[in-house]
Amino acid sequence: MTKLKYTPEIRERAVQLLIESEKDYPSNWAAITAIAPKIGCTPETLRAWHQKHLDQQNPIKVQQISDQEKMKQMEREIKELKRANEILRKAAAFFAQAELDRPHK
Repeated sequence: MTKLKYTPEIRERAVQLLIESEKDYPSNWAAITAIAPKIGCTPETLRAWHQKHLDQQNPIKVQQISDQEKMKQMEREIKELKRANEILRKAAAFFAQAELDRPHK
């Protein structure tokens, strides 16, 4: 099954359509299942987009997401620093050994 990519504009419009149409349906899920086929996505996809939209409106969720992104960035930086440190350690060992192997006058 091929995974379709939807542009941010399409996702945003789909969520706005859902928000505007919710009052016309007995439940949120009923609105989702009615609107999703019109957009060409699955109800679960539309539900996830809507949930993400709601999370972005919640300051606590926004802060949690921001903190999680910062942690991921810091973890990547730590990995890079460890890799660089390992390269430097090996280079230092190589040059130290080369210096010891060099004949001295």
